[in-house]
Amino acid sequence: MAHPQTIQIFLPAGDPQGIRVAEIPTRIVRVIEVPRSLLGEFLKMPEPDQVGVYFLFGDDEATGQMKVYVGQTGSLRMRLSQHNAGRDFWNRVVIALSLTNSLTNTHASYLEWLSIQKTRDAERFVLENGNSGAKPHTPAPLLADCTEIHETIRVLLSTLGYPVFDPVARRAVTDAQDGPYQPDAPDGAPNAGPELRRYICTGPDADARGVYTNEGFVVLAGSTGRAEAVASFQSTGYFRLREQLIQQDALRTDGRRLVFVRDTLFKSPSAAAACVLGRTANGPLEWRDEAGVPLWEHEVKPLELGAEAAS
Repeated sequence: MAHPQTIQIFLPAGDPQGIRVAEIPTRIVRVIEVPRSLLGEFLKMPEPDQVGVYFLFGDDEATGQMKVYVGQTGSLRMRLSQHNAGRDFWNRVVIALSLTNSLTNTHASYLEWLSIQKTRDAERFVLENGNSGAKPHTPAPLLADCTEIHETIRVLLSTLGYPVFDPVARRAVTDAQDGPYQPDAPDGAPNAGPELRRYICTGPDADARGVYTNEGFVVLAGSTGRAEAVASFQSTGYFRLREQLIQQDALRTDGRRLVFVRDTLFKSPSAAAACVLGRTANGPLEWRDEAGVPLWEHEVKPLELGAEAAS
């Protein structure tokens, strides 16, 4: 369940784009983000001699998709040097290790396996790992430790800008037609936060469902959009975005319709509506709740009224 937390980020060189060290003061886990160009500087630090779990991050230049490789090792120094020589896609690595140097190889093996499962379930990053292997045998006390450690890693990764374990829209209700949309906590237990209102966007050959989140607008898997785009739309950035989503297999052509294969995050309701309708669109007006009230009335107008009242 989400709760307020204090997170400290230390910049060893004072450069926000350089090495960053993040930790929650009451936890024993620390994560270190290292640009690939500064890997040599990290290898001079004492931490590379520890057991750790690491995440290589980069982009697919052809599709623009975010990619990640998850690994673990008893010698970060040796393993990261091997990846620097043998893997091309990544430009940053985030390493998770223990402040007390108490992670064992058993901890690391289970955390690697769990991280791969959570990454695959979230479908936010393309997973570079070939397979996740079998679930390691983990005694109950160690399993309890790993559950807490992994949650700390999840929070710190998201804080640094890598929400690799967080689905774009966590749901307790899987049927997009029924009931309120309720976010889940990372372990699957219902989150005590506010429910997310479900919105609908329909048009010729289009019938989509979505939710407005703190990251943008999410069109839910199973939604459909119009495959044929109007001529004026084909010169826009939204059309190029839609073609990119088709290339990434987030959208699949099915006759006259486009089917959303997975929950898909857009930066704005207008971008989501345009990709659904195959034309430029005013998202805050196109997306409506089940009573027909537009998103603008729920999300935009209250802010405008609040600003007027404060002035």
